[in-house]
Amino acid sequence: MDISKKQLTHTDEKGRASMVDVSGKPDQIREATASGIILLQKETLELIQENKIKKGDVLTVAEIAGIQAAKKTSELIPLCHPLQISKINVTCSLVKKGIEAVCTVKCTGQTGVEMEALTGVNIALLTIYDMCKAVDKSMVISDVRLLKKTKK
Repeated sequence: MDISKKQLTHTDEKGRASMVDVSGKPDQIREATASGIILLQKETLELIQENKIKKGDVLTVAEIAGIQAAKKTSELIPLCHPLQISKINVTCSLVKKGIEAVCTVKCTGQTGVEMEALTGVNIALLTIYDMCKAVDKSMVISDVRLLKKTKK
């Protein structure tokens, strides 16, 4: 889509940053899912699988970090609304060349939860990076994306 034809919603009439007024929007059940991957060396994956990373259980810590991050999204991203989140699920799974993180966030509210899902994924992956940086200098975080968002 050509951005010049789409009205930006986070600016006022003078072009300054502004939080969108959602007070006139109805409450709806909103859900968003995001994912991303961190590419790791084979030896690092084996250490994680055997729970031999010195900082602890990488997958569990990353999942908890992702949940915590999703809850704090409005504190991290200036124009995001604080939301009453009803569900956050973060899963970190070993895949062929790394770990995939998936975050699903749900709420009933006036605005979507895609930023919360994306924040959860990013922080889960950064946590894995932090926990493994002593043993793997070639890690790459990639393919962070929104998979879906719905409202009912």
